[in-house]
Amino acid sequence: MEQRAVMEISTVDERVIEACQRGDREAFRLLFEAHKDRVYSIAIHFFNGNETSARDAAQQVFLKLMTRMEQFRRDAEFTTWLYRLTVNACIDEQRKWRRFIPFGDGSRLSEGLGKSQEERYARIEMADAVRAAIAELKPKMRMAVLLKYVEGLSYDEIAAALNCSKGTVASRLNRGHRILARKLGHLRGASVTRG
Repeated sequence: MEQRAVMEISTVDERVIEACQRGDREAFRLLFEAHKDRVYSIAIHFFNGNETSARDAAQQVFLKLMTRMEQFRRDAEFTTWLYRLTVNACIDEQRKWRRFIPFGDGSRLSEGLGKSQEERYARIEMADAVRAAIAELKPKMRMAVLLKYVEGLSYDEIAAALNCSKGTVASRLNRGHRILARKLGHLRGASVTRG
């Protein structure tokens, strides 16, 4: 039932956005409910599982939405504008702290029935290596990788969210792939499941 309500909220974004621009707090609550998970998902991946930084960035996104909603001019999709705010909030939050951000414990990846302890450990190790390699990417390159592979956005959508050309997106992803391939080359052929 709740998922259906969120889908209905998503389909009335236009009316909700107009109401938000008029200062309707209930409309803003609906907008928040419809998009909070998406914003948090990007932030938690950007900050490699650091919940405090992800919450701070997500909070900044919704504060900006609340105070700057009238700036949304509909020359792009609302979600594109939201991604752009999220990207900027994540980068601003990272600049604010300017420190190494620890990774999650990989516990989600350890879930799995019938896996041996060694297989679970190998999956956690592999996930940690991937997270660490992604964390070392420059922020703009990291965000392109996250928007492509976590959010599943197209090159056009990523370009709009990052406020750059499609060619720049392709270049950032290509450089990111090469860096990740070099850093994670030792994992090629590593099997975490037994045949």
